[in-house]
Amino acid sequence: MQRPIYPPHRFRQPAASPLSSGLVTETAARVTRETELVYDLRGLSCPMPVLKTRRRLRDVPRGHRLTILTSDPLAVIDIPAFCREDGHELIAAEPVDSGHRFIVERGREASEG
Repeated sequence: MQRPIYPPHRFRQPAASPLSSGLVTETAARVTRETELVYDLRGLSCPMPVLKTRRRLRDVPRGHRLTILTSDPLAVIDIPAFCREDGHELIAAEPVDSGHRFIVERGREASEG
């Protein structure tokens, strides 16, 4: 049996990325960084930072980032484990004066299939 011939418009190449085409300027990237979501969970102890982060990430669009500030010493174990289990990407984890700072990019949660 012969394959049907599809019109060429069905096989369009994906549009160029705004980053690769130069449409996103350094200023736009800076504004994006300045308006990132910051969730201050300092003063809470285990398991509250993970539980509150999970709840907050449900309201964050997929692919967007949430910065989490925590003073809980167990968060250095709990937040990375939470990201692995729930399908989020841990972009950064670093100590700061008041505890730790994590940057998490929302991915597809395990419950979403």
